[in-house]
Amino acid sequence: MQFIEPELREGRDEIERAAKQKLPALIRDEDLHGILHSHTTASDGTETLEPMAEATRKRGFEYYGVADHSQSAHYAGGLSLQEIAEQHREADRLNKAYNGKFRILKGIEADILADGSLDYPNHILEQFDFVVASVHSRFKLPKKEQTERIIEAIGNPRTTILGHMTGRQLLRRPGYDLDVDKVLKACAKHGVAVEINAHPWRLDLDWRWHQKALDQGCIFSINPDAHSIRELDHMHWGVEMARKGGVPAKRVLNAMRLTALLAHLARRRQTS
Repeated sequence: MQFIEPELREGRDEIERAAKQKLPALIRDEDLHGILHSHTTASDGTETLEPMAEATRKRGFEYYGVADHSQSAHYAGGLSLQEIAEQHREADRLNKAYNGKFRILKGIEADILADGSLDYPNHILEQFDFVVASVHSRFKLPKKEQTERIIEAIGNPRTTILGHMTGRQLLRRPGYDLDVDKVLKACAKHGVAVEINAHPWRLDLDWRWHQKALDQGCIFSINPDAHSIRELDHMHWGVEMARKGGVPAKRVLNAMRLTALLAHLARRRQTS
């Protein structure tokens, strides 16, 4: 009989699985090697790129994935094409100074538009190391349309991570109506990571869906959605949710070391 971690004690099937030695080794804080969704003053964050990256490095991570908002997110100061170029030049400058000891990854949180396309044309999206695709508008679309919209974005070969899948904000608003099961199947099919957004207002995807995602073959990405240095520490709450959902480190994108992650991202770009 395996020991049942406290987070798994929910009266589901954990006793039967423990009896069969089939419980996973749950992810831990120290298993995470980087951050892949964070904001700077380029959009709606409170710090510039360098202090955010440096604070991430000082917390023991190997990489910092900046993912500011895209151009359609006017409310959040989404990046123009000129601002993208400026941020990429700054990332290159800092990476040269880090000399391989730490890495800033160039990402974007691209809005999923009403028709399921991603903000920016493909030749712009190709300039990023990774893309977090997220819904930030049209929350009240009917369930079928909302589901199809998100699945269309998942099918875009430039999508790396599906951000805060249901859009809920705890104590503020419910998530939008969508078929989570179909969305998870699409993520598994296209190799898109399901975000466990660690911001305390979100904790999305909810832990009750994690086992379904694992069964479908999904991978996850635990991200702080940080808009300040202090919010980088939200990572812990994402780990807590992942543990409650039974997620092992081997199924988490940013539990990869930098070299493995870069190889993963390169393979995705080559097949797109």
